Amino acid sequence: MAPNPSIVKAVEQLGYRVTGGDVAAQAGLEVNLARQQLLALASEAGGHLQVSESGEIAFLFPENFRAVLRNRYWRLRVQEWWQKVWRILFYLIRISFGILLLVSIAIIFIAIAAILIFVNSSGDSDDSGGGGESGGGGFMFVPYFWFGPDLFWFFHWDDGDYYRQRQRTDESPKDKMNFFEAVFSFLFGDGKPNPDLEERRWRTIATVIRNNQGAVIAEQIAPYLDDLGNAYSREFEDYMLPVLTRFDGRPEVSPEGQLVYHFPELQTSATPYRTQPVPAYLKENPWRFSSAGSNQILLAAGLGAVNIVGALMLGSLLGDGAIAAQIGGFVAFVEVIYPLLFAYGASFLIVPLIRYFWIQWRNGKLEGRNQRRQQQAIAINQADESLKQKLDYAHQFAAKTVIAGDDLAYTTETDLLEQETANPDRIDAEWQKRMNESNG
Repeated sequence: MAPNPSIVKAVEQLGYRVTGGDVAAQAGLEVNLARQQLLALASEAGGHLQVSESGEIAFLFPENFRAVLRNRYWRLRVQEWWQKVWRILFYLIRISFGILLLVSIAIIFIAIAAILIFVNSSGDSDDSGGGGESGGGGFMFVPYFWFGPDLFWFFHWDDGDYYRQRQRTDESPKDKMNFFEAVFSFLFGDGKPNPDLEERRWRTIATVIRNNQGAVIAEQIAPYLDDLGNAYSREFEDYMLPVLTRFDGRPEVSPEGQLVYHFPELQTSATPYRTQPVPAYLKENPWRFSSAGSNQILLAAGLGAVNIVGALMLGSLLGDGAIAAQIGGFVAFVEVIYPLLFAYGASFLIVPLIRYFWIQWRNGKLEGRNQRRQQQAIAINQADESLKQKLDYAHQFAAKTVIAGDDLAYTTETDLLEQETANPDRIDAEWQKRMNESNG
């Protein structure tokens, strides 16, 4: 079974020497799951276990352990290859909608022009039979459309110097997309605004616990949770159960009957831990209609309007199909695919319209969740005497343990006999301890 990518990434970010608590906090995973997968990863990637005198375990990995895993598991090689291929395929999918829009407009107006030319030429033939009267030649106006500054702008792939010169300095990187990407963004948006929300939630909660040296009260965690339930749930702090389960926590009851929460696994680290900044509450980013620039959105919408108007004009010219049968060729082909052209043109405007109202509804609910979390953050900052008592009691369980290299009782890096030979004092202490226990 291939290793969990989150575990592998966390080990690399933490400097290749970690504990189960370190990885659980970094990746937002369950402590027990992180510990089990670290054991499996150490076995597969040539990692080592380091056990401190107090029995705490740290995992040490070689810096090239990802290459070791890649050589061992063909699935990892295939996944890395597929990620590269998918980036290209997804880009082609994104730009295909803009290409289809331009192709649809071109087909529609070429067909309209062909029908008008045929009608005018038929009129000229009829008028030519009239004795000395001059033939009234027909005239057709075909509008000229300019879709952008140049073709390079349409097909722009990366942020080259040419493209950067055309961008305003206050635009974000997401706004720097080409026309075809902007069409896809106009139609379908740019994906979820909070794709890593759960990972961010649990990583932040773990950081709050570690910043408080492994002992917290429920009010410190509430700003990062969603629904706190009813008054009964808030009073008895049932919402803390998932946090206790994930990080192997223990509830403690103060003499006044108040609950605090102790997380021994998050008190142990392989390296010295420094307090990290965390947001006051978990804030969800709102859904955006599109990350494209306003001019790009207007251009996409305008071309969509041109497309559907052209489709309606073409439909009226085709009528019952008699003229397509007379002309044949390209016009006959367009008549066959006309339902697809009209459906694409209509959906090009209907889909964004529906999505706009759906985003408004989603953002309303999202804003409500953000406000509730913000209120919880304000409440903890305005702590009354009762909350201060809980915080003081929680501080009694606060502790930090660092598994230092000179505090190891055993490591798999070297042979056990070598370790015992290098530490004769520890052997004597262990022997004396066992003798005392047997005499006792």
